[in-house]
Amino acid sequence: MSSLSQYTDIYRDHRATLDSHSAPVINALRPAAFDALKGKTLPDRNTEGYEKTSIEEMMAPDFGLNINRVNIPVDAAASFHCGVPNLSTLLGIVVNDEFHPVGTLESRLPEGVFFGSLAKAAATHPELVGRYYGKVASLDSVTTALNTMLVEDGVFIYVPKGVALEKPLQLVNIFSSPTPLMAVRRVLIVLEEGASAQLLVCDHTQDSTQQYLSSQVVEIALSANARLDYYDLEESREGTSRCSSIYARQEDNSSLLVNGMTLSCGNTRNDYYIEIAGNGCDTLLAGMAIASGHQHIDNNSSVNHLGSHCHSRQLFKYVLDDDASGAFEGGIVVNEGAVKTEAYQSDRNLLASTGAKMHTKPQLLIYCDDVKCSHGATTGQLDQEALFYMRSRGIGEKMARTMLMQAFMSEVIDTVRMEGLRERLHLLVEKRFHGQESFCGDCMTSCAAAKKQ
Repeated sequence: MSSLSQYTDIYRDHRATLDSHSAPVINALRPAAFDALKGKTLPDRNTEGYEKTSIEEMMAPDFGLNINRVNIPVDAAASFHCGVPNLSTLLGIVVNDEFHPVGTLESRLPEGVFFGSLAKAAATHPELVGRYYGKVASLDSVTTALNTMLVEDGVFIYVPKGVALEKPLQLVNIFSSPTPLMAVRRVLIVLEEGASAQLLVCDHTQDSTQQYLSSQVVEIALSANARLDYYDLEESREGTSRCSSIYARQEDNSSLLVNGMTLSCGNTRNDYYIEIAGNGCDTLLAGMAIASGHQHIDNNSSVNHLGSHCHSRQLFKYVLDDDASGAFEGGIVVNEGAVKTEAYQSDRNLLASTGAKMHTKPQLLIYCDDVKCSHGATTGQLDQEALFYMRSRGIGEKMARTMLMQAFMSEVIDTVRMEGLRERLHLLVEKRFHGQESFCGDCMTSCAAAKKQ
């Protein structure tokens, strides 16, 4: 029997509870999501595109769900200290699956900007949230339908027409619980015409004694001439599994940068679905993954070109050590009528040990003339000549290996346009290659308070 049944049973038995803790706009999509799951199973290694990652196995354990919204008394402002120096952000924290504004967040936001609870926004601004919620994400995806069926709250970010946020937004997702827990997380980001923003999302597991599962769906809607930088930084533990899907739709002349950075994980699957619907759009999708031990990281991308005169670039790099494993499947689709498209994809991987494994599968589908497209993938080991040269100059083998791996990742880090974050990432990557287990050490939350749930 598929493990999906345990989640559909929860919906059948507790639908009234789920609805009572959410908002009508969110509740309205639950029946359609439930219907979309009928006769389906969670993807496993026999499912195309999931050959190296089984979502069925990931979600099979009996994780607890906080459907009764048990209060977690955390003073987020007092317990969190940003580990990214020289970067002032507008900060919100999600403890498991509950949003906590930090300090005077609401009063510091420019007029008309919303950064807070999705359920609250759906209750106070139902027409606005209803215009976008569930419109970019697809219920054809089993994992997205599951998330839509069970989600009670999430995060809503709205930037009105013409507003340019001077300070970056920062969203910190924290796991902490006395028992195994599944968090159903939802993020809806809407930038109206000419708006611009930068968002840093940090995933942390503060408590390494429990098993956790994150089901996350992010929807991004960019209107004409809007500009968004979205940085996703994962530093979780080996007992944490993550199934994340990011959906984005771009209108005319919009600009989108998505950079997914995995410094440490347990078992992670990231899906990126970007629809370039407008003309003259610019898209950069980048990612880096560092894995060791028995960690596993799988990135799957789909960039769908519908508009003309658009440019997209994909750049992913992995460094795998010990018995870690990685996977990357990247797709570019250029539809009929998408003339003057320029689309490029690159996946490069380093295996730092004989036990590390990497699977890569770039794909390119072109149904239009007058375009420029290319893709490529390489997997290899450290440059032995460069390693020998550095050792002959008195640099120890471990330091030489670390320096080469750092240099390898620099291209992805340099796509970051937030100065403080880019500098911090170089330091975090250096610490990671030196074997440090926790990288954002200043990101401390009160685990004792969180465990009072």
